[in-house]
Amino acid sequence: MSQALDLLLIVALTLNFVALGVSRIRGVITAVACQGALLGFLPLLIGADLGPRAILLIVVTIGLKGFVIPRFLLHAMREADIRHEVNPLVSYTASLLLGAAGSGLAMMFSGTLPLAAEHTNWLLVPASLSTVWTGFLMLTTRKKAIMQVLGYLLLENGIFLFGLLLLEAMPLLVELGVLLDLFTGVFVMGIIIYQINREFASASSEHLAELKE
Repeated sequence: MSQALDLLLIVALTLNFVALGVSRIRGVITAVACQGALLGFLPLLIGADLGPRAILLIVVTIGLKGFVIPRFLLHAMREADIRHEVNPLVSYTASLLLGAAGSGLAMMFSGTLPLAAEHTNWLLVPASLSTVWTGFLMLTTRKKAIMQVLGYLLLENGIFLFGLLLLEAMPLLVELGVLLDLFTGVFVMGIIIYQINREFASASSEHLAELKE
């Protein structure tokens, strides 16, 4: 089980670098969707005593992260008529280097945390911290609002990964509340993307300060 878990986490980390290094928005949406669907299967591999609430969490996570939200973002991309992030604040090469540096630091920092004995050899915590860092990079270095939404999704994926350590202790309402907040955040950002594009014929978040009622 631990080998399968680590393999899925390595794939999830690889998808972080795909998201950082690709300018085509559809490609980034696909990478984030694949990562979200993979995360949905992880509770099956962490050795927890899965009950009905955990199975529900798995189904809802895969449905929202892997299908519902990506389709929503693809629709927003088509409506806004944007295909690429052309001029990010930080180049794609530099983003990849920063992502690699953050992943290395995450590996080092996770070794200093007071984890339970059964969690010390897992890649779960390093993968969580690395994914949070990747999401933060995308949020702060991309100009297109839809790319910032994808950064928000990556950030939430990292938080979700860390929360899996406490799967047996987390109440169902808290778990579903996190997913509801995620869906609500993406829905609101979709409205913002549409509003920016309608007013300025561009989906760059630089125009947010100029929006008025």
